[in-house]
Amino acid sequence: MIKARYYPTFLAQSLYEIAPEFYQKMGMKNLLLDLDNTLAPYHQKEPDETTKAWAMKLKKAGIHLYIASNNTSARVTHYASLLGVKALSGLLKPFSFRLKHILKQEGFVAAETVLIGDQLMTDIPAANGAKIRSILVEPIDREREPWVTRWNRLFEKKKRQRIMREGKVPSWKEKA
Repeated sequence: MIKARYYPTFLAQSLYEIAPEFYQKMGMKNLLLDLDNTLAPYHQKEPDETTKAWAMKLKKAGIHLYIASNNTSARVTHYASLLGVKALSGLLKPFSFRLKHILKQEGFVAAETVLIGDQLMTDIPAANGAKIRSILVEPIDREREPWVTRWNRLFEKKKRQRIMREGKVPSWKEKA
């Protein structure tokens, strides 16, 4: 049996496929975006034109974007500044204490906030611990992941497969 802390609220192939109208319909105003392998591949230092256009589209829809990463401040801050969004780095996911602190500090309403990430073992427990919604996406590039992420993927593989097989977690498309 999989613990509830590992169940995301929604599933998506990619965060880029999710329409802004979905977030609006669900009352989500604040998107906390994992950077590595969710928003961009690990090796990509700067946002590409597709990512910039995607971010602009969401901002025009009144949705606030924040990069929420375990990665170093330098990488996250650089990427976020070029994308024109705020950076939240060193979150220590799967722990939720830093995320909770940031939610309180920024004045986020939990019901209006969602964390989007590619790791079942880090992103989803952090969101659940902070009592916010989550969207689990497929990793952008599994071939060039750091060893620690590959290690996490070993533990996540069966859980992810079971979640998909159970059909308990809806795709965002089912709620759109």
